Amino acid sequence: MSRTITTKYDVAEHLRTPEERAAYLEACLEEAGGDAAFIAKALGDIARAKGMTQVARDAGLSRESLYKALSGERSPGFDTILKVVGALGLQLHAAASQESVAQPVAPADPRGSSAH
Repeated sequence: MSRTITTKYDVAEHLRTPEERAAYLEACLEEAGGDAAFIAKALGDIARAKGMTQVARDAGLSRESLYKALSGERSPGFDTILKVVGALGLQLHAAASQESVAQPVAPADPRGSSAH
């Protein structure tokens, strides 16, 4: 009987193009459920695919601090996320969620919130 040899799956090996990296981040943003560490880990996967040393240099961070920030064990600051996203050649976009589309919000009173 032959033995099956397994190796650890590394998503970074499959993120070869900017389009693949953007699609991966988009999917992770949809699945994160508000978990900032999950998004940091996804950015770490993309950074490893692109080359951690180059990403750290482009983001103005040390390689060690970049590894720590994107380990998924903690939630890095938003300023760090923005630097890394830019260094990865990606952009963040906003869109209305389905929940907010389904429930319109009353317009704000242009006179302010004080009672008359």
